[in-house]
Amino acid sequence: MAGSSARFAVRRILCVGRNYAAHAREMGADLREPPFFFTKPADAVCDSGTAVPYPSLTGNLHHEVELVVAIGTGGADIAAGAALAHVWGYGVGIDLTRRDLQNAAKAKGHPWDWGKAFDLSAPCGPLTPAAAIGSLVDARIELTVNGTVRQSATTADMIWSVPEIIAAASTAIRLEPGDLIYTGTPEGVGPVVAGDRMDASIAGLEPLWIKLT
Repeated sequence: MAGSSARFAVRRILCVGRNYAAHAREMGADLREPPFFFTKPADAVCDSGTAVPYPSLTGNLHHEVELVVAIGTGGADIAAGAALAHVWGYGVGIDLTRRDLQNAAKAKGHPWDWGKAFDLSAPCGPLTPAAAIGSLVDARIELTVNGTVRQSATTADMIWSVPEIIAAASTAIRLEPGDLIYTGTPEGVGPVVAGDRMDASIAGLEPLWIKLT
């Protein structure tokens, strides 16, 4: 948690796919479909400053910077108008993706787990309470690799807003305190290699950085 030695107890991680129009286009889609979700295990989270070993089984590891929503109050069938009352806070995350494994799974109609849900695949910066920053509806989101900007957009470009995402997720499962929602990535995703440093930022939040080893 930002400004504290306390830790947010992560229960599970939900991730939203293709939630920025330009990224949807670069991934071969361009529709405002209902939001879809995939998951990562809670122990995929790692702190800012972590040295992340380049993962096994891949030659095409990609970065995806995302706004992370931390749920503080649980509920099912949450109305979009009431959704922000369930948010404890926000952080900056990176959804690391073994793109070659993900693409191979897609081609066969298989689950994406080995492409998305691997060790240390969900770096997350310190979480800031929502009361301290508001809802971040139009905040600059950016990722650099070795100082070069790869992704730069604003959260206003999200296809589905944070309240809509919470409402949609809560119709399928009951959200609980400790759930993290990675809300999708803007365009500019691309490969990283061992030795690369990734710096991720969202205006108003504590930054996040990791280095591949």
